[in-house]
Parts: sequence; structure tokens; C-alpha cells
Amino acid sequence: MATVVAQSHYIFGLRTGVRNNLLYSDEQTVIFPCGNNCVRYNIDQKCQKFIPGTEGSQGMKALAISTNRRYLAVSECGENTAITVYDLQQEQSRKRKKLSGGEIPVEEFVCMAFSPDSKYLIGQAAGPDWTLFFWMWEKQKVMATVKTSSTGTITQVSFNPQDNAQICVSGNGVFKIFRYAGEVLKQSSTFKPDSQNFLCHTWMPKEQVIVGTETGQLMLFDSGRLRWEMNLTSALSAHVVERLEENTESNETLPTASATSILPRVTAIVGYSKGFVCSAGPGTVCLFEKTDETDQYKRTKKIKIPPEPFSNEPSSAEQQEISTLCISPSEDTLSASTHRGQLYSLPLSLAELQKGDAHFEFMSHSFHSGVIPGLSSCIRKPLIATCSLDRSVRIWNFQTNVLEMYMEFQEEAYSIALHPTGLYILVGFSDRLRLMNLLIDDISTFKEFNIRGCRECVFSHGGHLFAVVNGNVINIFSTTTFDEVLNLKGHNEKVRSIAFSADDSRLVSCGMDGAVYEWNTLSGARESENVLKSCSYTSVAISPDSKTFFAVGTDCTLKEIQDCQIIKEVPGDVVCTTVAMLRSGRALFVGTSIGTVRVIRYPLPIQKDWLEYQAHAGPITKMVITFDDQFLLTVSEDGCLLIWKIIDKEGRGLKREKELVYSEEILITKLDLEEKNKILRNLKRREKELQEENKYQLSLRDITYKEKINQLTEKFIQQINSLNTEIEVLKTEKEKQQAAHSKVLSDILEKHEKELQDLESNNNQKLMLEYEKYQDLQLKLQRVQQQYEQQLQSIEESKVKDLHEMTRVHEAELQKKKMMLTQCQEESKQQVQEFQEYIKQVEEEGDLEIQDIRLQYKQLLGEEKQTNAKLKIESDTTKKSFQNVQKEIENKNLEIEKLKQEVQKLQAVIRSLEKDIVGLKNSVEERDGIIQDKEKTIYGLVKNTDMLKNTVAVLEFKKGYIQEQIEPKENEIKELKEQMQEMEGELDEFHKKNTQQQLKIAELNLKLKTKDKEMQKEMQKVQDTRTLLNRLKSDLHKCVDNIQDPQKLKENIRELYKLHVQQSEAVETVGGDTDILREHYKQREHFEQIISSLKKQLIRDTKVNEANNVKLMKENVILIKEINGLRQELSTVRIQLHNYESQSTFNKSKNKISTKTRATKIFILEVFSCIFFHTKASTASAGSGGLMTRMNFEQEAEKLIELQRLEIQRLKQEIDGQIPSSGTKLPPLTN
Repeated sequence: MATVVAQSHYIFGLRTGVRNNLLYSDEQTVIFPCGNNCVRYNIDQKCQKFIPGTEGSQGMKALAISTNRRYLAVSECGENTAITVYDLQQEQSRKRKKLSGGEIPVEEFVCMAFSPDSKYLIGQAAGPDWTLFFWMWEKQKVMATVKTSSTGTITQVSFNPQDNAQICVSGNGVFKIFRYAGEVLKQSSTFKPDSQNFLCHTWMPKEQVIVGTETGQLMLFDSGRLRWEMNLTSALSAHVVERLEENTESNETLPTASATSILPRVTAIVGYSKGFVCSAGPGTVCLFEKTDETDQYKRTKKIKIPPEPFSNEPSSAEQQEISTLCISPSEDTLSASTHRGQLYSLPLSLAELQKGDAHFEFMSHSFHSGVIPGLSSCIRKPLIATCSLDRSVRIWNFQTNVLEMYMEFQEEAYSIALHPTGLYILVGFSDRLRLMNLLIDDISTFKEFNIRGCRECVFSHGGHLFAVVNGNVINIFSTTTFDEVLNLKGHNEKVRSIAFSADDSRLVSCGMDGAVYEWNTLSGARESENVLKSCSYTSVAISPDSKTFFAVGTDCTLKEIQDCQIIKEVPGDVVCTTVAMLRSGRALFVGTSIGTVRVIRYPLPIQKDWLEYQAHAGPITKMVITFDDQFLLTVSEDGCLLIWKIIDKEGRGLKREKELVYSEEILITKLDLEEKNKILRNLKRREKELQEENKYQLSLRDITYKEKINQLTEKFIQQINSLNTEIEVLKTEKEKQQAAHSKVLSDILEKHEKELQDLESNNNQKLMLEYEKYQDLQLKLQRVQQQYEQQLQSIEESKVKDLHEMTRVHEAELQKKKMMLTQCQEESKQQVQEFQEYIKQVEEEGDLEIQDIRLQYKQLLGEEKQTNAKLKIESDTTKKSFQNVQKEIENKNLEIEKLKQEVQKLQAVIRSLEKDIVGLKNSVEERDGIIQDKEKTIYGLVKNTDMLKNTVAVLEFKKGYIQEQIEPKENEIKELKEQMQEMEGELDEFHKKNTQQQLKIAELNLKLKTKDKEMQKEMQKVQDTRTLLNRLKSDLHKCVDNIQDPQKLKENIRELYKLHVQQSEAVETVGGDTDILREHYKQREHFEQIISSLKKQLIRDTKVNEANNVKLMKENVILIKEINGLRQELSTVRIQLHNYESQSTFNKSKNKISTKTRATKIFILEVFSCIFFHTKASTASAGSGGLMTRMNFEQEAEKLIELQRLEIQRLKQEIDGQIPSSGTKLPPLTN
């Protein structure tokens, strides 16, 4: 096998004509067909993975993805038409199952769909039968089939997202809903479409289906009945409507084909949570959302494909027809594919925000939409040039996988060649050959040649020549003078391929006449030839040593030609279209007419020994290997460009002789440079103006912020003083309340003792009554036990009697049956004896009566057999009856055992009843305790309710008062915080702008320095030339003296020539080379300095940002800790307040207690408000940027909190000393 392997690296293009050719596998990954592969493209990372098609397939027809986004179904046509299911979650998308029609012949599957639970798959086969298959795909089992159409084509099939058994089928004159039941697909709808061509449909909630037609109508069906209809002709552009009106006014009837092309065909539709999205004619997509009315939708947004800026006809992009629409799983992005092989996407949130019509954007790049006949690469840059019959030329970068440049022209392009430097391209158009410059953002023509329909052109490896095919003639031109150097004639038919040797000394060509010629590029002579008229060659390649040629053609063989002879032939089963060889000579790459790529090792094998890869969906037109042997490039008639990575078997890239460094030079015109310099000057001037304005605004804002800070500090100081005075007032009130509470507690204790005594007397009486009840219950228990024992004895006696009677009856029946058996046996014995005697008599008779005896014997045998059979039946019945009797006996024994078990159960019930009695005694005691506790709680609750009513009114009044004070202060704090945040944001923006401006200034200074150095060099050159001129003048004056003597004059002139002319040329050449090197080194040093300065600036900025973030985090942690501590203290204060109120409710004198409790509550609430305002002040000051006033506020707040804690602890101790212990008894309840 070949040691060289080709691996798919990247692909540009989209395969059209595939149903549902754009799918989302997850939020960042889309799947689309390209060539003979399915591409998994990651939108964020810009990378691709490939799912290659199966061998022998003639192309993909449809795709489908499961609802759980795990499985992908691919329909391929060919010799073995089948649907392949891939598992996307496994590595390399492993193939799971292959589904076919079984015994039913199928040409291709037009469309497919997975069920909501991903267990079933439906596939619609093509005509003429139009059979719908229903598979349980994991078991490869066809569950049901049905013919969906007889005449019209089917365009789409789908499952109901909420029902595995309901299927919708739509097409030309077909709209049917089937239901799977009992291994059969039954039609459940009866709608007659009236020759409507339904192009697409989608399911909506409540078993509704929205269908799009070819005439631009949207129809909503509910259970097969038409509920809503809308015509999209209103979405037509104004000029199309005018055309229709003009045609109607002039009574010119449009033909049906043109009318339908003008109407907005609904080719794609997809539903989502808000409504649905559908195509509305060329290049237009409409969003529909559900209205408040039932089954009604309105158009909310129109999305269009934008015109292409580099296109020859910008409006042609807007006329693309949408082929597929899909929405990402999170419903964030809408993506679309068109019939010209382009992919577009748009975030739905952006579409909703934009005013007017929204516009799509390319998902990755703009692709070719036609056959790609031309392909070329260069040496000095990682560029690929392609041309297509869609009249476009595109420049790609195979390192970054990006479309670098794109331009459309008036004529079709048949061939292209990229100069080795990557700065020029040669394109063969239908009218002439053009040599073009690749500028920074444009492709400009600077030379044209009168060669029409050039199908092949190529640059030499040195770039000094280029060869062009003009029919059966090859023209070689010079790239510097553009003169025709050689005109090579010899081919009788069209030349199909040409190639330069490595040293550009030879050119090899092949043509349709079966000739391979080797030309000398210096003399134009034909050095070797090989003609095979039975083969029409399509491509030729040269070995690295330029001694061997490789050619492919229509005879399906690869030929190795050396010294005018075919050395080897590698036969194949497919026509080969292109051939290319590695510069290392290790392997050959061959492209075929079925779109595959073959890797053949070199030297060529005798047998068919190669690696074959699935690549394109059409014949490969061109194949190129990059200069460093790292990538293989292929293009095809399917309009796709495929980049292959050339590796060895171990997955490593091929070894390079030299590390290739790509250049970064670009071409730019003088006008563009001058415009950019003007823009730079304007920006510099604007930068200075902005700096001055920023400085002035910053100074103004600093002054205003300082004034605001001073005002705030004054306000906070006043608030602190007022709070201190309130605290002193609260302390005095608290002392008064403590004295009042001590008196109240003493009164409560006396009442408590009296109530306890009353409760004891009442409880003693109740206990006596309960004891008498207990004795009565014990007597009842004894009686119940006696009754149960008597019942058990009677049951046992009756069971014994029944057993004896049953045994007697069964024994009597057994004896009767035994007697019957003995009688039957005796009768059978007698009959046997009689039969034996009869046989003896028959044997004694003569031969004459043998026939009669035989007849009689046969009759007797039949009778005896019948009797024996009857006897056997009777014996079997007796045996069965005997067995039944034995079973009845066993059943009776089981019943006896069950009765014994019931007796045991009754005994266990008696024991459990005894336990219940003990439990009842305990429960009686527990209930006595509970009754006492409940009586106590009732007494306390009655008094609490009276006190709470009074306290609630006071608290509500105080709550309103506090809220009135809090709200204005909170508003002020919020305003201050917002102002501070705005200030910080503005400061960050100013810092960023300043850093950017400093970087720009540094770059401009460096440029100025480089220009100054260049000026100095030019001045030195001028001085040198002046000195040379002065020397020349002095030498000429000396020569003038010898004018009369010709020999001396001749010698003097020769000396002058030696001195000045040769030295100046040498100086110029050396100086030119050194100047180029110096300029190169200067530019390199300049760019290195810029990069190092940018890196340092980046490191500084990151450090500053990290330090700021750390400071902010620390301050936030401190503030959160303080807030949590204050919340805990607040909760403890509330709990103590609640305890204090519950204890104070036992007081009799309500008026005195109410006044005192009001004072305590006001005191605690004011303490809480003080804490709250102090915390607010501390947080506001913390947000203001670490001012000195914040520290003062925090210290004062901490002191206040500590004082309040001490006061609360002291109150706790006093209350604990006065509260009675749990052992004391409460006074008795009074009715």
C-alpha cells in the first residue's frame, strides 16, 4: 500500500439539489452536503469535520436529523439505493444502520424524516410508484408501506412533533395525512388540493399544518381541513407589480411558466415557538407570529439577501431562491441555503431590533455557483486562485481557510494561473486573455492578449514566462516584456494540459489527438514525443527529475512515459481526468470522472494497488499540489474546492527540505496610498483636538464632584448629631420602663401561684372519674375474652365432625369404583378366552371357508377394537375420578391447616388487644398532661390577644412614620451611586482612549524616524554622484589637452572608461543589493519594536485591571460581612422584642402597660433606624471611592452598635432574673 495518505482538511462550497441541505446538530455546528461528503462546520471555531459518502454512490439526494440531534440520515442513489444513519455523538460519526426498500425496487429516496422519539424513520421513494416506507430503523425493520401519489411528485414528508403515529405528505396535487395503526398506514384526511403544487410544509401546535404553494399562498390545515389562507403577492417588489399591471392593461396574457416565476414561490418553511418563517419569493424570507385571534398569523418582519458588492450584477444575489431554512436549537439564529450554493445566517434578535427590512450575512464565505475549470497556487504566498463559469474569480488562503478576494466579470472564465510571487494572475476569458494585478482589495487588469477561449494557461516556476493554449497551438510569452517568445505547433487537435519542468527548460503538453510532446523552452524544438491515437489525453504531469511524464486519458489507464516510450500502465475501471505528482516523487494523485481521488505510490505498481477517497459529486477538473508538498487541492464540476492534507500513515506531515516562509507583501496603487495618508493626517489632527477637549472636561468634572462630596459630608454630619440626641432620649425612656416592668412582674407571679392551686384541685377530681371508667373497661375486656374462647371451641368441634363425614363419603365412593374396575377386568378376560377358542375353531376349518372367515374376522376385530376403546375410556375416567377424590382429600387437609392458622391468629389478636389496653392506660395519662398544658395556653392566649391588638396599632403608626423618613434618604443614596458609576465608566473610557492615542503617537514617531533615515541616505547618494561628476570633469579636461594626438586621446578615454563606467556599475549593483537588504532589516526591526511595545502595554494594562479587580473584590467582601453582621443583630433584636412583648402581656393594668410598651418599642425601632441609616451611610461612602469621611462614619456606627449591644445584654439579664422558673405552677383556670 502507499505510504502517503490524503486527509480531508477543508472544503469550500455547497451541493445544491439535495433536499433539506442545511441542518443544525447543536448551537454552534451546522451540517451541509459538499461534494460527496457531509460537512460538520463549527461556526465559532471555523473548523470542519467530514462524513464521507459510501463507495459506489452516485450522489446524495436528501438529509434528515433526529429531534434529539444525535442521528443523521443520508439518502444516496446508485446501484444499491439506501439510507445510511450516522451517530453524530461518536468519534468520526460512526455508521449505525443502512436502510433499503427490501424486495420493493427503489431508484432513490426523495425526502426523509425522523419521529419525535427518534425511534422511527420515514422515507419517500421516487416515482413512478412513490412508495412511503415506515421503518423501525434500529432493527432495520419495515413496519409499513403505502403509495402516496399516482401522478404528482412528492416534495416533503414529516412526523407530527407530538405524535409518532401521524405523518404528513405534500407534493404536486398531493396533501395527505396518514396514521400508523395495526402495522398499516391509513389516510385520515380527505382534503382535495385542486391541482395545487405544495412545495413545503411544517407542523404547528394542536395538530395544525402550514403549507406553502408554488403560487405564493400559505394555507393552514387543522385535522385535514383548511382553516386559514394568505396570499404572499403583497410581498412582491413594486417593479414586479407594475409589470403585472402593464400586462393586464395591454391584454397580454403571460404564459403559465413566466407567471409562476414572477409569483413568490414558498420553497421553504420552518416553525418555531413564536410562529413560523417562510420564503417569499427570490431572496426574501418573512417572519410570521401568531395573533390573539384563533388560527391567525401576521407578518412581523422581512429578511432579504443583500446585494454582493464585488458582483458585476449586484441584484443577481437578491434573485436567489431559498432552498432550505433552519433555526438553531435555542431559536437564536436563522440560517438559509440558496439554489446557487450559498449559505446565509442572521440572529433573530438582531432582525427584530432592526428597523425596516433586515439583511442576511454569509455564514462563512461566498462560494462558487458553477463549474470550476481553473485552479492554481503560488510559491511565495499561501494562496489559491480559482475561476468558474459563474463569471467569478476568487482568491483563497489555505492557511487561514479564508476567502481573500472575489471579483465578478462580464465574461466566463475558463482557465487561471497564479504567478509564483502571488502578486499577479493570468485569466483566460471567453473574449481574450487578461494579465491582472492582485491589489490590496481589488483585481485590476493591466495587459490584455487577443486569445479567445483560452482553456489552459500556466506560469513557469521562475515566473519569467507563461504558456497559453490557443486551440492546438501553445504560445509562450515573457512576463516582463509581454512579447511572444515561442509559438509551439505540432498538435492536430486541442491541447488539454501543459506543464513546465522544475528548471523551466522544458514544457510538456498533451492533447485530444493522443500525443504527448516535450518542448525545449529556449529553442522551441520538440525533443521527444509519444502518440497513441486510441486515447484522448486530459492531463499530464512531470517527475521531479524531468525525465518521466505521467498522462491520463479516456482509456482509463495511467501511463508512465520515458524516452518517447510507455514504460508502465496502471489500468483502472473509471476514466481518469487529472494527475499530479509530489515534488519528492513518493506518490501520484489521480482524479477520476466519478469525483474520487486515488493515491498511487511511486514506482508504479503492476496490479491495482491504490487508496481511493470519496471527494466530489462530479468529475474532477483540476488538481494541484502546493509547493511544500503539504496540501492537495482539487476542484470539480460540482463547484466545490477541496483542500487535502498530505500526511504519512502515522498522521505526520511530509518532511520538507527547507522551511518555507511566506511573504506578506501586497500591491497598492499610488492613489490609494495618498488617500490613506490624508486620512492619517486628519485622524492625527482630530486626535489632538480630542485630547484637549478631554482634559478640559475632566477638570470641570473634578470641580463639580468635589463640591458634591463636600455637600454630602455636611449632610451626614448633621444626621449623626441628630441620631446621637435621639439615642440619649431613648436611654431615659428605657430606664423608666424597666422600673414599671419590675412591678408588673411581681403582680404576675402572685396570680400565677393562685391559678396553679385551682388547677391541682380540678385535676384531682378528673383523675378520680377517669379511674372509675378504667375499671369498667377492664370488666368489659374479661367478658369479651370469655365469649371468644367459647366461639373457638364450637368452631373446632364443627370442623372435626365435617372432616369425619367427608372421609366416610369419599371412602364409600372409592369402594364402588374399585368394584366397577374388577368387574370390567373379569369381563375383558372372558372375552379374550372366547376369542382364543374361536380362533382355534377357525384354524380347524378348511381352506374353502378362508375368505368368509377373513371377512368375519375383520368385522369382529372392528367390534373388539371399539369395545377395547370403550373400556380404555372407562378406565381413564375411573382413574381421573380417583385422582379428583385424592385432590379433594388434599384440599380438606389444607382447609384443616388453614383453620389451625386462624386459631393462632385469633390468639395473636387477643395478645394485641391486651397490649392496646396497656397503651390506652398510657394514653389516658398523657392526655391528662396535654389537657393541663392546653388550659394553660388558652389562658395565656386570651390575654395575649388583648395586648396584641393595642401593639399592632402602635407598630403600624411607627412603621408609616419610619417609611416616610427612609424613602427620601434611599432615593438620595441611589442617585449618588448612579452618579459615581457614570463617573467611573467615563474615566475608564478616557483611560482607554488615552492609551490608544499614545500607541498611535508611538507608531507615527517610529515612521518619522524611518523616513528621516531614508532622507539622509538619499542625500548621501546625491553627494556621491556630485563627487563622481567633478572627477569626471577634471579627467575630461586632461583628455582635452591630447585632442591633437589621437592615440593618447584613445588611451585616456579607455582609462576613463575603466575608472568610471565599470566602478559605477559595480557600485550601483552592490549599492542596490545592500539598500534592499538594509530596507528589509529596517522594516523588520521597526515591526519588532512595535510588537514589543504593544506586548508591554498589554501586560501593564492587564496588571492594572487585575489590581483594580482585587481591590474591588476586597471592598465588596468587607461590606458584605458588615451587612451580614448587621442583619444578624437586627434579627436578634426582633426576637428579644417579641419575647419582651409576650412577657409583658400578663399584666392586668392595660393602660399602664400600653404606655410603657409603646415607649420600649419606639426605643428599639429608633435604634434599628439608627443602625439602618448608619449602614446606608457606610455603604454610600464605600462606593464613593474610599474617602476619609467613610472611615469616620464607620467608626461612629461601630461605637453606637457596641453601646446598643451592651444595653440589650443588660436588659436580658434583668428579665432573666425576674422571669419565673419552669417548675412553678400556673394559677387554675376560671370559667
